[in-house]
Amino acid sequence: MENFENFYQDILDLAKKYEAKNIPIKIERDLENDIIKIFGEKITSLARAKNGLSDVSELSYTTAEHHPYWNLLYNCSEIATSLLEKWKDSLSEEDLGDIEWALKELTQSLEKIKNKNLIDS
Repeated sequence: MENFENFYQDILDLAKKYEAKNIPIKIERDLENDIIKIFGEKITSLARAKNGLSDVSELSYTTAEHHPYWNLLYNCSEIATSLLEKWKDSLSEEDLGDIEWALKELTQSLEKIKNKNLIDS
């Protein structure tokens, strides 16, 4: 029976073929969650961070607003996105204002969660 681990092995075999042609490929796996990431030779830490953050941002955009942690995740990802976009540049006054606003939202959301926990306990 074919499964995801078999697919992963096929990917490794394919990667060896390209590595033999001096095309470096990096493969990361999380087989428990059926995830395989393949990176080419030009990948940078910044590009990887942006790519990973896009997954976090997607979760924050699609999570129902009634989830108690939604606003925390959303504002954290917005701050991180702003920082990564300006990683090689300076933050403008507008950027700083947006971050400050998101920090206030984080504080308010955290207080709501703390208060709910006090009520529930």
